[in-house]
Amino acid sequence: MKVATVVGIMLIVVGFAGFALGGISFTHEKEDIDLGPLQVSHKEKSTFPISPILSSLSLIAGVSLVVVGARSK
Repeated sequence: MKVATVVGIMLIVVGFAGFALGGISFTHEKEDIDLGPLQVSHKEKSTFPISPILSSLSLIAGVSLVVVGARSK
């Protein structure tokens, strides 16, 4: 696979994630207290929002990169 095709597929996936999920969510663990053997922590969920305009641009760019990658053979 060519680099343009791989990048195009990644952009298409990001575009669909932006439309379907409204963004990309991730969870990370924060440590609150660390007193020797006693540790208190909590998990925090964060969302990176992707606007519909960026999702559209990502889909258009991804499709065009896949087409360019397929034509260059």
